[in-house]
Amino acid sequence: MTDWKNAPRLFIPGPVNVLSEVLEQMARPTLGHRSKEYSQLHGETVDMLKKMLYTEQHVFLSTSSASGVWEGSVRNCVALDETVLCTMCGAFSDKYADVARSCGRKVDELKVEWGMPITADMIDEKLSAGNYAAVTMVYNETSTGVTNPVYEISEMLKEKHPDVLVFVDAVSGMVGLPLHFDKLGWDVVFASVQKAFALPPGLAVFAVSERALEKSKSVPDRGYYFDFQNFAKSAQKNQTPTTPAVPHIMALHYQCTRLLEEGMDNVWARHKKMAEFVQAWALRNFELFASAEYASNTLTTVKNTRGINVAEVINAIHQKHNTIFGNGYGKLKEQTFRIAHMGDITIDDLKELLGWIDEEIK
Repeated sequence: MTDWKNAPRLFIPGPVNVLSEVLEQMARPTLGHRSKEYSQLHGETVDMLKKMLYTEQHVFLSTSSASGVWEGSVRNCVALDETVLCTMCGAFSDKYADVARSCGRKVDELKVEWGMPITADMIDEKLSAGNYAAVTMVYNETSTGVTNPVYEISEMLKEKHPDVLVFVDAVSGMVGLPLHFDKLGWDVVFASVQKAFALPPGLAVFAVSERALEKSKSVPDRGYYFDFQNFAKSAQKNQTPTTPAVPHIMALHYQCTRLLEEGMDNVWARHKKMAEFVQAWALRNFELFASAEYASNTLTTVKNTRGINVAEVINAIHQKHNTIFGNGYGKLKEQTFRIAHMGDITIDDLKELLGWIDEEIK
């Protein structure tokens, strides 16, 4: 059995490394999830998340992966006779479209080659030519290391297509990248906590606009677990509809406190600094898979221009240094590799890892 105290350091794009003091929060005595003590914990956590996401609307906690909110957004806010435009630029934005179809919704695709971004002009052209209830986007595509220009896209949507609901997968973007929910005019945004929040997996955070919540009232067959109306009703009592992951929320409360003390502008600047360091190394030794203009601040996907055996290098560093970084995702395996620089990872951590990779590829 693996000794958890000697577990490998993770530089994969989630789960990322978790600090021991965060794990200690999860080892606190649990609370009855309908108790006053839990309601206080829940309320304080949500209030901090609202500050971090720059929203005065709804923030919910779900004991699930963020993938559940793919389904939740579609089933709550798109009727069976409506069409959703799914923008697709990598594995996870592609899966969002698959989930929408699996929910029986009509899907139209806006698809680009992996490594390319989705732009405002592309979305404008599609929306102008059809009738859509909603559009799905991925803020930061974890498979390719591309950050889509969501601020430009959102300005265009507010100006030209204000009636279209906007659903955003921010799984590897939330916390690590700027996110002003109300200003952006989004309707649903969600993330898992094992990325830039730097917690173990098992909890999702999502924000929902007033108009999305209102729309959900008129959509039948919303399902049970991710019914936004149930979340909103429970939230009035600082509760969740079903049993919450109390230890995760204790740790999330701790992390939110730390992040707000640091200040979100400083958090985003720290992630940008780490990205610049890793991407400069990648450009010296390989190439970036994404163009520099759209390269992510939370993870870097490196193009394997030297034809190294990525799996062998990962294994060697694991064996010698008890540290793991990521191979390419899906069809990009061995063609690329991925290094996370989010959460509580530091520049010093990255210097160590990149030095070890340098030693292996000489």
